[in-house]
Amino acid sequence: MKKFSNTLTALLVSLLLPIGVLLITVKVASLRGQPHKVNAQLSSEHITSVDHSQFEILQQDFESPHNVTEACLSCHTGRDEEIMSTAHWKWERETEIDGKGKVSIGKKNLINNFCTGANGNNGSCMRCHIGLGWKDKSFDFSDNRNIDCLVCHDQTDTYFKQKGQAGMPATSATANSSYQVPDYPYVAQNVGLPKKNNCGICHFYGGGGNNVKHGDLEEALLSCTQHVDVHMSYDGPDMACIDCHKTERHNIKGKLYSVSSMNVNRIDCEQCHSSTPHNDAVIDEHYIKVACQSCHIPVYAKANATKLYWDWSSAGMLDETEEPYSENDADGNHNYLSIKGNFVWDTDVKPEYYWFNGTADHFLTSDTITEVPVQINKLFGEYLDSTSKIWPVKVHRGKQMYDTEYNTLINMKLWSAQKGEGAFWKDFDWDESARLGMEYNERPYSGSYDFISTEAYWPINHMVSPKHETLRCTECHSDDSRLENLTDFYLPGRDKSKAIDYAGIGLMYLALAGIIAHLAGRLIAYFKNK
Repeated sequence: MKKFSNTLTALLVSLLLPIGVLLITVKVASLRGQPHKVNAQLSSEHITSVDHSQFEILQQDFESPHNVTEACLSCHTGRDEEIMSTAHWKWERETEIDGKGKVSIGKKNLINNFCTGANGNNGSCMRCHIGLGWKDKSFDFSDNRNIDCLVCHDQTDTYFKQKGQAGMPATSATANSSYQVPDYPYVAQNVGLPKKNNCGICHFYGGGGNNVKHGDLEEALLSCTQHVDVHMSYDGPDMACIDCHKTERHNIKGKLYSVSSMNVNRIDCEQCHSSTPHNDAVIDEHYIKVACQSCHIPVYAKANATKLYWDWSSAGMLDETEEPYSENDADGNHNYLSIKGNFVWDTDVKPEYYWFNGTADHFLTSDTITEVPVQINKLFGEYLDSTSKIWPVKVHRGKQMYDTEYNTLINMKLWSAQKGEGAFWKDFDWDESARLGMEYNERPYSGSYDFISTEAYWPINHMVSPKHETLRCTECHSDDSRLENLTDFYLPGRDKSKAIDYAGIGLMYLALAGIIAHLAGRLIAYFKNK
């Protein structure tokens, strides 16, 4: 009986030993990492070294924001040269695009599939420029008085640029119930490091409303829970934008790939976290080919909806009184606007996933249409590229005007202060809007137009979820995989390979046969000895 007990014990050991070895191996691998430490210095820890209210030069009755800038630069010498060399000021930068060579691109001259382009719609779009009064081509980029210091450094939350004034705040002639003339001495004496709302006044509301463009940048981040964003939450570290977007000589680190192309001056999670933060070898190895954002931002537009589709071809319809009208959904989002057309919005959106190596292509004003949908921008990357990672992306789709003769996308003139100047938002004349928009941008227009489908790609970086809300393994490693469109590599759990399946099954049968043979040998030996 004792021999039979020993045989059963040996059998159990032979079955359980491989499992035990596997568990020990995983445990040892998980212990290789050190406890995760975050290397971050927050702007909230910054101690202001001066009291601007004590400076006599800031106690005068300023007549305009230009005079405030002069006062700022009288002490902060050389800061104007730093600012005027940045993309925030120039709205373009020299870049090299694969296949196109060196070009100068930016919001100043690129086409988009929101309002088609900023240039020519200065009164409205240049409200988000860090300058004062970029109303037309006469704007002097070399005049340092045109820098708006207050829009980034105001700490009072009372300084705003007025709608339709090309980046100017309200004046005595333009003030209304919404925008009052700023109290310049009060604002100038209360300046400091940029806060979330200084950045958000442009980056949250670009495209005509809150969260329209990015999907992961909106006013909810000013005061949110960890569910919305673990970094910017009031019950977390309550980080400001500049805590990640580190700034040196007014050059703000970070890239927006709707207007950028090169893999330089980027932010990555390793600024504060290591490349092995999980204390789990298997999970940390994913970092080689998977961006942190892909697992840690399972959905975006968590608080308010974002615009996913914009159909310009339906714009221009008027009501029975020949006036423009709007239709809203239950949440107040515009389903239709006469001035812009139909939209599709959504919340808690699952990203689409693409290979991305930090470089991108752009549809330039000199380009002709060769594919449909037209790629407004295109993220470069593939599995075999060692610098590429799987990245979560918002894809904004639309339908916009194009020249059917020249086969080019059209810059529309959309904005003007009054009717009769050919702006579509006032006169609803497609042809005149196209003619004037193309003329301002010094591009040819044939007079023949139609509408075409377009796509724009916006990598997702914000609205990072707490760890218990990150992606589970099966959301990618399964038949219903989030990565179904990435077909240039083998993904266990999603992909099926007969050769690999047969090999695995064969190994299982061999292991089972070995166990049976071992058991049979033990039994034969037992009964033979008995």
